[in-house]
Amino acid sequence: MSRFRFVHASDLHLDTPFKGIGHLDPDVAVQLRNASLEAWDGLVALALERQADFLLLAGDIYDGADRGVRAQLRFLRGIEQLAEHQVPVFVVYGNHDPLDGWSAIRQWPPNVTVFGSDQVGASAVERRGEQLAMVHGISYPRRDVADNLALRFGRGSESGFHIGLLHCNVGPRPEHLAYSPCTVDDLRGAQMDYWALGHIHKRETLNEGHPWIVYPGNLQGRSLKPSERGPKGAVVVDVDHDVVTNVAFVALDRVRSVVIEVDITSLEDIPTVSRALLDRLAAQRSQSEGRGLLVRGLLRGSGTPHEDLRRRGRLTEMLAALRDEVKGERPFVWWEGLANETRPDLDLEAITSRGDFSAEVLSVGKRLRADRVQLHDLMDRQFKALQRTGVRKWVGDPDEDEEARLLEGAEDLALELLEEEPVEG
Repeated sequence: MSRFRFVHASDLHLDTPFKGIGHLDPDVAVQLRNASLEAWDGLVALALERQADFLLLAGDIYDGADRGVRAQLRFLRGIEQLAEHQVPVFVVYGNHDPLDGWSAIRQWPPNVTVFGSDQVGASAVERRGEQLAMVHGISYPRRDVADNLALRFGRGSESGFHIGLLHCNVGPRPEHLAYSPCTVDDLRGAQMDYWALGHIHKRETLNEGHPWIVYPGNLQGRSLKPSERGPKGAVVVDVDHDVVTNVAFVALDRVRSVVIEVDITSLEDIPTVSRALLDRLAAQRSQSEGRGLLVRGLLRGSGTPHEDLRRRGRLTEMLAALRDEVKGERPFVWWEGLANETRPDLDLEAITSRGDFSAEVLSVGKRLRADRVQLHDLMDRQFKALQRTGVRKWVGDPDEDEEARLLEGAEDLALELLEEEPVEG
């Protein structure tokens, strides 16, 4: 068999805004909105530049069943570019863009294979009369698919290189809804040579060889959640005599979400903290290769600046000053926020040994950290209480990391208030 190459991408979520971001500079807002579309353009260019023999798209091309016209037209334009160069494209749809959604496109170019949802389809990839691979795939008929679709796959008796194209949730992942849940063993049982998966936005290789099981991650990050940060793109896969010889990630994101952390322990005051943040930003920009940056600052540690940072309004003023420092820069930088997780300089061991109310605060915090279920129940009750106010709709549900940070912040605030030196009258 000949050597061949394919590109595997998923979770394009075309023409959807970034999530969880407040007021933006208008110019930045436009660039964020266009980022997913430009990343798709980059994916098409990558397939052509690398002379890929075909392109695999593993679901969530769009962000919802009611697919936007602009997203569909941009997607079709890219498909047509690939058709001009005889590059086949194989598509399955996932939970965000199931087959029961609306489509403005009634007729696809001949290079496109869209797999249905009734059964796993199989389509051969040929080059000059020679079969390179067999692609097996199935789409979601509707958003909520709880069936283990991986169990429907099988290579049969045909030799050659076989690819499974599927949008699914492999293994226990509490942070993701269990759409088409399956296990690595389920995937192995289908006897594919390569599993081209979608749904998980963080890039992961679950198995290297016999078979390869790969999540490329989403094409463009859309928030500052941990799974959305850092480089995003697609993988380029080389095959020689039915053996995968290389799986290489290629970054295609146009805007990158990053968190810049600064430890204040050795810093003197707010100006030195600000300079440290800007220095870290400069390092990030040197690695961003011309991309726009969406940045969150995170201050940690305990030291002299802590008292000033916790004063009302100081973080807001500091954030405005940071934005002024980079205003008008190209490529753009947008400081999305500044989180203060610095801690008071307290002797926690001494407080614990006293056995007073402050010690009890530390004891409760320790118990909650050791019992994630109890901590989650506590946070759930508190967030539900917000439903009685107008605030709840602006506050997303916290993940495990955010719950831990909220607990730590509450503990610090309580201790600072309890341990304050009394003011003499």
